[in-house]
Amino acid sequence: MTIQALPVRDPAPFLDPAELHTPASENRLRLLSYNVCVGICTEKYQHYLTRAWQHVLPSPYKRRNLDRISELVRHFDLVALQEVDGGSLRTGFVNQIKYLAERSGMPYWYQQRNRNLGPLAQHSNGMLCRNRPHFISDHTLPGRIPGRGAIEMHLGNRNNPLVILMMHLALGKRDQHNQLAYIRDLVQSHKNLVLMGDLNMSAERLIEDSPLKHTNLHLLADTKTYPSWKPHVGLDHILVSGPVQVHRSGVVDHQVSDHLPVAMDIEIPDFTIQ
Repeated sequence: MTIQALPVRDPAPFLDPAELHTPASENRLRLLSYNVCVGICTEKYQHYLTRAWQHVLPSPYKRRNLDRISELVRHFDLVALQEVDGGSLRTGFVNQIKYLAERSGMPYWYQQRNRNLGPLAQHSNGMLCRNRPHFISDHTLPGRIPGRGAIEMHLGNRNNPLVILMMHLALGKRDQHNQLAYIRDLVQSHKNLVLMGDLNMSAERLIEDSPLKHTNLHLLADTKTYPSWKPHVGLDHILVSGPVQVHRSGVVDHQVSDHLPVAMDIEIPDFTIQ
């Protein structure tokens, strides 16, 4: 990976879900990253208190919210999900990743279980993909409190793959630094690279004050995704390496979770997604 500090790009537009119907091509992918908050719809700060019980107990509203999310997800080729449950009491023992894959017509899905609380909760990350990956792996991220992870997925040519790494970083600055250092060392030998997920930090911090500072990764500025009802903080991002061409990127106007999703259309020259 070339050691080069790239500037943050222009602010990301606010995308209407109705615009997300661009046909895919052999070397083009539509990406989405979404922290779905276990299917709990949060529309104001008071809901963190009044709807907190939904983090423990099942609710029919979660299924309805997942159906709304699946209507968005079906327009993408690869989706990174954070704060999903792998099937426990609070979801009526429904694996939310599998459910979203089936409802949105995604043939491939993968679950990374990060905190196993038995029947009470199955805290997970998830990936949905329209193309069959030829490599996928879990990574446990370093941190003082266990339970943060990343999923590594390879698409396309095995000798020169598109490497996608999705993650949900910790809240503490020291843990975030150590986790991004781990990610940097993990992917530094790859040419075609996408990093995506809930990184719990701003674009400016990622570029100017993180272990990713001197890489050839770049992203859009001002991806304000939190809170979803009045977004003023950018926590969710998609970063790409230099060879990957970005056609469109922005925050999607889709208020179901307490985060808004981010989307990106990418193209990899002389590359075929198999």
